[in-house]
Amino acid sequence: MLDKLIIEFDKGLRTVFAPAQTLRPHPDTGLEDAGLSDLEKRHALGLMRVNHCGEVCAQALYHGQALTAKLPNVRREMEQAAIEEQDHLAWCEDRLKELDSHTSLLNPVWYGLSFGMGAIAGIAGDKYSLGFVAETERQVSMHLQHHISQLPQQDERSRKILVQMNEDELHHRDTALNAGGVDLPAAVKITMTAISKLMTKTSYYI
Repeated sequence: MLDKLIIEFDKGLRTVFAPAQTLRPHPDTGLEDAGLSDLEKRHALGLMRVNHCGEVCAQALYHGQALTAKLPNVRREMEQAAIEEQDHLAWCEDRLKELDSHTSLLNPVWYGLSFGMGAIAGIAGDKYSLGFVAETERQVSMHLQHHISQLPQQDERSRKILVQMNEDELHHRDTALNAGGVDLPAAVKITMTAISKLMTKTSYYI
């Protein structure tokens, strides 16, 4: 267990502080950057910072769940999902650099909190852990769809990234449900929504 914790700590450091790497091409490859006003640019980078923070949280959730998952196949599902989500992390990070901005300064806090939530979900049992993934991805998809509609109309590069991310999140949701994920209690969903709103509002600015 000590070895596993050291490995997870290393993953956390890499997720929060190391440049993210993508295995897939950027969805916005080949598109020209449209001219954005200062106000439009601030709004676009705020939204992309929120989405990057969300992907940091996703990494932490999957890492925490993989650590405490009871069945080997569920652990592999979590580890594979974390690898796929790294593409999202890299796409958002690169887009933020293109917009001359930075990732959220609160990412270490959100990573730690999300890792703990993921580990608790794994301890609760694999069907609840998978249900937690499904509910997380459902809520992430809702955020992404809202952000797609909120982006400046001419910012096609950011929009392409978010559209592809949304497709991937919905696929992860369906995969978790098909693997045996159960519907979570209403109180858990409400708590997840409240934490998500706090993360969204703070990472937009910080």
